[in-house]
Amino acid sequence: LNFNPQNVLIIDFGQLGDVVLSLPALNAVRQKFPSAKITVAIGKSCATVIDLAQVADEKIIVDRVALRDGAKLKSIFQITKLIREVRRRKFDFVIDLHSLPETNLLAFLSGANKRLLSQRESRSLDFLGSWSLRPPREDKKRHATDRYLDALKPLGIETFGKNVDRIARLNPRQADLEFAEKLWMKHKVEGLVVGLFPGAGHPSRRWGLENFASLADFLTRNERVRIAVFLGPEEREMSGKIKQIFPKNTIVFDNLKLPQLIAAQANLSLFVSNDTGPMHLAAAVGTSVVLLIDKDAPQTYIPLIPNIKVVRHGKIDEIRVETVYEAASELLGSNRVSRLFN
Repeated sequence: LNFNPQNVLIIDFGQLGDVVLSLPALNAVRQKFPSAKITVAIGKSCATVIDLAQVADEKIIVDRVALRDGAKLKSIFQITKLIREVRRRKFDFVIDLHSLPETNLLAFLSGANKRLLSQRESRSLDFLGSWSLRPPREDKKRHATDRYLDALKPLGIETFGKNVDRIARLNPRQADLEFAEKLWMKHKVEGLVVGLFPGAGHPSRRWGLENFASLADFLTRNERVRIAVFLGPEEREMSGKIKQIFPKNTIVFDNLKLPQLIAAQANLSLFVSNDTGPMHLAAAVGTSVVLLIDKDAPQTYIPLIPNIKVVRHGKIDEIRVETVYEAASELLGSNRVSRLFN
């Protein structure tokens, strides 16, 4: 590949879990062009992920929700402002990993001579690209991480190449780790801590709160662990009920900022969660995960970490508490053995 760009823009407008799974692709670009300045255009809610992954020199933060749901005139103004900002930076190469019509258009309007656009099922405007070799068409049977890496094949980056790490990794900042340590001290935590995340983007993807409470009871009595329940803004209304039905010494975190959540997850022995963004964050900091999904959920978004147990059934609420406890107990046992030898 006779191409050495110096100013690269990567468009990565996925949701939280998608962005985490795209990190190996961003890291591969970083390794491919080590002398280039790399900027990532990213949604506002995912900006922290790019910082902690250390895959970019700069960010362009876009409030995609405001653009989509805001007043039309204001949205048009913000889009115009974004295009001006991108053009001002004079990128010589743009990679669009997300590849929707609007992101393809942003790549085209960037002014960059070289534009590599991933090809997503009839959703992409391929003619706006300028690379002689096009990426393969999106294959939804492949893991999401590999699909992002597939978009880079024209650059000579192969999914299973020797230097490509397919596992997403995040490195919490020292200040956030110290904040998390103070939280544990405040709650007088000793020994193993199991984190639970009962929320999800849609009710159909939520294991019942009563099930999580029963699991917490099993783990507290049989494994002698402390339970920490994590809630995002959408789940804060659960806080009152959690305090009623969960074991008395359960800790509830419902106001952590994203970097604080990630730092707290790094200190957990296990994270039990529905299929949601925080589950991907826990996996990316190396925490063992029990993932709860229904039988129709695609396997192509499951984290590629080795220390994960996936529990699935017809409908998610049909998953038995005993089955989840067995998976959790097995991973906790592995963690205890690991601690003995480290």
